[in-house]
Amino acid sequence: MLAEAPDVASGRLVRQAVILAGGKATRLGDLARHTPKPLLPVGGRPFIEHVMLHCRRYGVRDFLVLAGPHQGRFEAVLGDGQRLGVSISVVPEEAPAGTGGALHYVSDRLADTFLLLNGDSLFQANLLPLVLAPASAAWHGTVAARRVDDTGRYGRIDIDNSGIITQFAEKSGAGPGVINGGLYCLSRRILDAIGRPPASIETDVFPRLVRERLLRATVLEGNFIDIGIPEDLHRAETAIPAWVRKPAAFLDRDGVLNIDIGYLHKPQDCIWMEGAKEAVRLLNASGYLVFVVTNQAGVARGLYSEAMLNDLHDWMSAELAAAGAHVDAYYYCPHHPEGSVASFALTCECRKPSPGMMRKAFAQWPVAASGSFLIGDRQSDLEAARAAGLPAHHFTGGNLERFVERIIRAQL
Repeated sequence: MLAEAPDVASGRLVRQAVILAGGKATRLGDLARHTPKPLLPVGGRPFIEHVMLHCRRYGVRDFLVLAGPHQGRFEAVLGDGQRLGVSISVVPEEAPAGTGGALHYVSDRLADTFLLLNGDSLFQANLLPLVLAPASAAWHGTVAARRVDDTGRYGRIDIDNSGIITQFAEKSGAGPGVINGGLYCLSRRILDAIGRPPASIETDVFPRLVRERLLRATVLEGNFIDIGIPEDLHRAETAIPAWVRKPAAFLDRDGVLNIDIGYLHKPQDCIWMEGAKEAVRLLNASGYLVFVVTNQAGVARGLYSEAMLNDLHDWMSAELAAAGAHVDAYYYCPHHPEGSVASFALTCECRKPSPGMMRKAFAQWPVAASGSFLIGDRQSDLEAARAAGLPAHHFTGGNLERFVERIIRAQL
């Protein structure tokens, strides 16, 4: 089973993303004549899947794909998202409505706060500062900005000391500065600002919000690529696999991230292990994917439901995010052969010491086996790691951050 980060707003994590994927690929010519640009294969998967997986690292798990006239093509390739551990709904656009007006096609499905991004560009930055953007009565959105050596090609963004955008310009000026990264965290009240379609969110909506001081920006650092021209599409074929493929740290939960009190399922009962949040942040900063792999026989024994377990993981994700850290995914096994809940009372391949949870992570994520490892406090954790072909580190308590530091130093 898989659970991830919460659908919450007001300074907490965001779960929903709307991806604009219906544009014409005129500059790609024959390369995209029969395939929508976001579905072009890059590094062994459709480009849009790289976009989704990066968002998923930061808690996004519900995707609305605005597919223009290509609904059937997107549905055939992406399915419902289960293969990626997310939910995907593909929405057709009856007529072109612009990057802002297109939101009216999903207006009845928008969360209070959501991400809006393009399906043909990838900004591989740490998204926590964006998805933790503050919400208030006056707030309409936050733009992910990025630094470049020459803003003349793009259009400059000026930001005051409070993070409010004071200028959202078209191509003008030159020299180093900050530009629009094409990724936004928006309040659904943006619909009122868009008005009747067609409308471009960049040229019609944002400049008006800037004049009214309703648009913020956060400057992020990270790799960026747009596959709109053949040269960049070819570059993406080698660049993106190098960017996204990472070693993984698999962490047991009870006894590693938190004190093991037995069948933990309530946030108020969670006691973090000393240095746990800092350890996850260190792993994030050191370039590891971070997965929790935890046996949860309490579900099979009827002590708590999967929904309660997911709520706990949501709470843990929000706690970690406030400390500048994130878990990429929580994998849990709800089964036990002696369980009292019939649907979970079985022998499975996911319960440690079986390696099923780790194998699922390898199937869903671009995990580099070399450099990956597991930290656990029980023999079953260590046996599961060995069955998955991974080094295992036995944690017996103390400061988890210092324990992780020693592992990383040894890896180097």
